[in-house]
Amino acid sequence: STRKVALAAIQFACGPERTANVCKAEESVRRAHQEGGQIILLQELFASQYFPQEQLEEYFDLAAPLEGNEILSRMSKLAAELKVVLPVSFFERAGPAHFNSVVVFDADGTNLGLYRKSHIPDGPGYQEKFYFSPGDTGFKIFHTRYGCIGVGICWDQWFPEAARSMVLQGAEMLLYPTAIGSEPQDPTLDSFPHWQRVMQGHSAANLVPVVASNRIGVEDAKRSESSITFYGGSFITGATGEILASAPREDESIILATVDLDAIQRQRRSWGLFRDRRPNLYKNLMTLDGTIRT
Repeated sequence: STRKVALAAIQFACGPERTANVCKAEESVRRAHQEGGQIILLQELFASQYFPQEQLEEYFDLAAPLEGNEILSRMSKLAAELKVVLPVSFFERAGPAHFNSVVVFDADGTNLGLYRKSHIPDGPGYQEKFYFSPGDTGFKIFHTRYGCIGVGICWDQWFPEAARSMVLQGAEMLLYPTAIGSEPQDPTLDSFPHWQRVMQGHSAANLVPVVASNRIGVEDAKRSESSITFYGGSFITGATGEILASAPREDESIILATVDLDAIQRQRRSWGLFRDRRPNLYKNLMTLDGTIRT
């Protein structure tokens, strides 16, 4: 048997106008669909510029609840119309809390569930702890029309435990919407190769394709000297971490790659990485300092 699925990643620059950003996202999804995409990944927080570059209380106004969310409702309709799977990143307000979240829409527009970003970064230019509580959903998988996907958000993509957890639950593909670029405190630091390699590692260690979608463009902070050049470079891997498609670092782009999930499943079974795991020896992974206390 064969289950082939066409994966797509989109990257574009986000401007100050929310409506324009969402229109650009929709337009890009339509183009990706025209090119054959079935599971289409948009970048992290695509409705706005990357506001965590600085700490301003006014940016909390960008958050909206899951229920009655205009952007989510629009993307749900789009997924149904095009018969595509769409993970949609948004700034979620839930009661007094705020999360960096993703909803996955199936190819008929059904909301398959919510994932809240688990690992929240905090550093110059990436001050997410000011805005987002750590996610409380745990790592999740979503059974879509085109296969079972796991979705992590940006900083989640640096953690092998997150990738492993999703694949252990049954994820056949891992998708990471992202916003990453230059480091305001050190203009000489280019994390792009490291960023790409760490996800190639998750792909290879778990024998699953990985899709990463990043934004591009230069964004300047409102009230400080900070500026970030987002480095694009969105990519799709095959099941051993090999790059199947990659986007340039400065241009708007849509990339696609087709993977055969049944062939990959046979490969994953026969390579033995899951057969030979020793979970009882990994208990110190449950600690911060590596010490198991009995």
